[in-house]
Amino acid sequence: GLIEDAGADAIELNVYYVPTDVEMTGREIEDMYLDLLRQVKHSVTIPVAMKLSPFFSSTSNMAKRLVHEGADGLVFFNRFYQPDIDIRTTTVVPRFELSTSAELPLRLRWIAILFGRIQASLALTGGVVAPQDGIKAVLVGADVVQMVSALLNHGPSYVSVMRKALEQWLEWNKMGSLADARGRLSLKTTQDPE
Repeated sequence: GLIEDAGADAIELNVYYVPTDVEMTGREIEDMYLDLLRQVKHSVTIPVAMKLSPFFSSTSNMAKRLVHEGADGLVFFNRFYQPDIDIRTTTVVPRFELSTSAELPLRLRWIAILFGRIQASLALTGGVVAPQDGIKAVLVGADVVQMVSALLNHGPSYVSVMRKALEQWLEWNKMGSLADARGRLSLKTTQDPE
């Protein structure tokens, strides 16, 4: 499509869908994601990543199905905006908060579970605000770490801070590359997966 023609190297599909229909089943929601992926993959030749919600009843199965349908990458996880209520005016008000490290464990868990078990690039987004957060993401198997909140708070030069801290950590641990660290703490490497 047009995005590919404009020079994009890849596409990330961020499906922001909050099901409110009580008749809609989980399978129908999953099929909606799969149908969208099929349509986009049919329209472009560049890689397509699918950004997931943490609310699938079987995240690992959904990941497998998306990869089977052609997802080149999976991004963990989408953040749904959650409005608040102003009790003085009895109105719903928008609320937007930047990510914190407190969001990281859920994302670490699922990347650790899927690393080496599905054939797709794994990206972590949400909760990477400090160098140790990025290092943890690599240790569980992330190929990509996305940062927005940290850059909004500290500016673009913060990428250099993150990179330097990662390089120092790799050196201190006698690892020559990210590949030496990637997935060391994933489900694939544990003695007791349960």
